[in-house]
Amino acid sequence: MTSADREPPVAANGLDYRSAGVDIDAGDALVEAIKPLARSTRRSGVMGGLGGFGALFDLKEAGFKDPVLVSSTDGVGTKLKIAIDTGIHDTVGIDLVAMCVNDLVVQGAEPLFFLDYFATGKLDVTQAQAVISGIAEGCRQAGCALVGGETAEMPGMYDSGDYDLAGFAVGAAERDGLLPTGVAAGDAVLGLASTGVHSNGYSLVRRVVAASGLGWNAPAPFAPGQTLGQALMTPTRIYVKSLLALHKAGLLKAAAHITGGGLVGNLPRVLPDGLAAAVTTGWPVPPVFAWLARAGGIDPREMLRVFNCGIGMAVVVTDAEAATRILTEAGETVSPLGTIVAAEGEASVLIDPPAGWLA
Repeated sequence: MTSADREPPVAANGLDYRSAGVDIDAGDALVEAIKPLARSTRRSGVMGGLGGFGALFDLKEAGFKDPVLVSSTDGVGTKLKIAIDTGIHDTVGIDLVAMCVNDLVVQGAEPLFFLDYFATGKLDVTQAQAVISGIAEGCRQAGCALVGGETAEMPGMYDSGDYDLAGFAVGAAERDGLLPTGVAAGDAVLGLASTGVHSNGYSLVRRVVAASGLGWNAPAPFAPGQTLGQALMTPTRIYVKSLLALHKAGLLKAAAHITGGGLVGNLPRVLPDGLAAAVTTGWPVPPVFAWLARAGGIDPREMLRVFNCGIGMAVVVTDAEAATRILTEAGETVSPLGTIVAAEGEASVLIDPPAGWLA
């Protein structure tokens, strides 16, 4: 047998990576398109730019003396399905950043940098660029840098037009500035208004929409001038800069990002056992929640357990008046929620929604 006989035959069909469904050129084009977006988020501490195998960050240059790193990862759940169905891709990236950085700041941490993971069956550069433009906008709102990420083209894993997102954020706090700290009976609980549903509960939202018979392009029953899809794609509010201002003033004892589980499920996470938050439902509730409750026949207690119901962030402070002033000056809409009280057992929220609430 000759050496030629031992060589494997060349495939007659001439397969390459593009024919297998992966377009390297499209990926390269996306990287070039998003480089200006990443540069727009640059902040002190960032070393280098996009294109390396890893991102470098200098904590000393960022001004930290005795830092503790805080990290968070999250996604935006089935809100992505509405983005895909409506073609509204330029805000879901803000949601992605918000879900991560809002979890950092409640621990007293300043978000430093962010990375994203974007996976799709076939890369649509225009679609992906719109998504990443939202990520860059979220990073600008949070004051953190978009330092890298991964774009995965995986034919056979996703249907045409579908994609998935995950986000990863790293922040830092001075060791003596970590939260929560010193929460005690008598402290006040304040609520910071949400922009709507944010990024939790969308599996139930989509069920309610299906039951209502409305299409995404129908006028939103709760938001004049918007389609239902546009109204439900309102991005999650980012509370980073206002909470950091409150923390810097020495007024913040604890903060809870109100995500899945609602106020009743998230506020106890930052309270010590033996205390409870006695809360009344007197805050302004965005109309979307009343519509969801009516259209879906959802019980008020279930609404409080699933959705933020108008409160995207809850904070525990000693001086409610001074805290409200700082938060209002930072652009937040603040409502008094209640008081921390002594209670038996594990931390909890004491709340009894009155009859007709959300009617």
